[in-house]
Amino acid sequence: MAQGPALVCRLLASSVSVAHKAGKIIRDVMQKGDLGIIDKGENDLQTEADRSAQRCIVASFKNLYPNVNIVAEEVDKISQNLDVPADWLITDLDPKILDLECPKSLLDVTEDQVTIWVDPLDGTSEFTKGLIDHVTILIGVCVNDEAVAGVIYQPFWQNRGRALWGLVGSGVGGFELKEPPLTKKVYVTSRSHYDKAIETFIDGLKPCEVIRVGGAGNKVLYILEGKAHAYVYPSAGCKRWDTAAPEAVLRAAGGELTDVHGNKYSYSKDNEKDPLNKYGVFATAPSYNHTEFMKLISKIQSKNVKND
Repeated sequence: MAQGPALVCRLLASSVSVAHKAGKIIRDVMQKGDLGIIDKGENDLQTEADRSAQRCIVASFKNLYPNVNIVAEEVDKISQNLDVPADWLITDLDPKILDLECPKSLLDVTEDQVTIWVDPLDGTSEFTKGLIDHVTILIGVCVNDEAVAGVIYQPFWQNRGRALWGLVGSGVGGFELKEPPLTKKVYVTSRSHYDKAIETFIDGLKPCEVIRVGGAGNKVLYILEGKAHAYVYPSAGCKRWDTAAPEAVLRAAGGELTDVHGNKYSYSKDNEKDPLNKYGVFATAPSYNHTEFMKLISKIQSKNVKND
């Protein structure tokens, strides 16, 4: 009997399909006009789009992969209600993903080894302000503690949405990977979580240009599409659901995402109760040497310590 696609490939194929549906749900909420905003505190908002997209994503995965661990951002009772409309329960698997050759190291992965980190609407603050180009849906497929596959979905791209995906060891798709500028150094950082300390830190890296945008997924897109060399955020703030999918797609493209010390974050289910990325986020383009970049970061840290 011929063996079907490996679990990791099926999970990624499901991620692409369900992201398309969740994207439509988000567009429908925006078109309706009543965002149903809830203030969770500390500059942290939630909307009807967040809640409904999460219900669609989680219910679909629970239906297809009952033994997979799922950690999603929204934790209120509404978001956890998985009694969803029938057309929200997505069972289609993207055929292009199923045709991928799965890396040998991932062929025998079982459901109990997998944790899926979900941010149903990354860039909620921007969404509520109408900055829809900043918004993404993030679905990261992690095996044990490593992000190995992911989808960054732009629900408002050309008013119809698109899925950018990656599988580490296999490649990326859904977009054209581009090189950052050769003549100037460009960094991307936070739009809403930005203060004098972060500004001073980034100034020490001597960039030619600093771009401030919302959403972790959106910032990594700036790297993948050649608009920036690195994503710099030297502070706690992002959570694992913000970085799992972007890290997987970036690594599949040849880039890197680590903390300030150059260490990868763990995406095991054990981090569900404490998902904070405590030591910042530093991501680099495939052509931008991450090791050398982290040496530069270390020098900036040492200088800041001496000046304190």
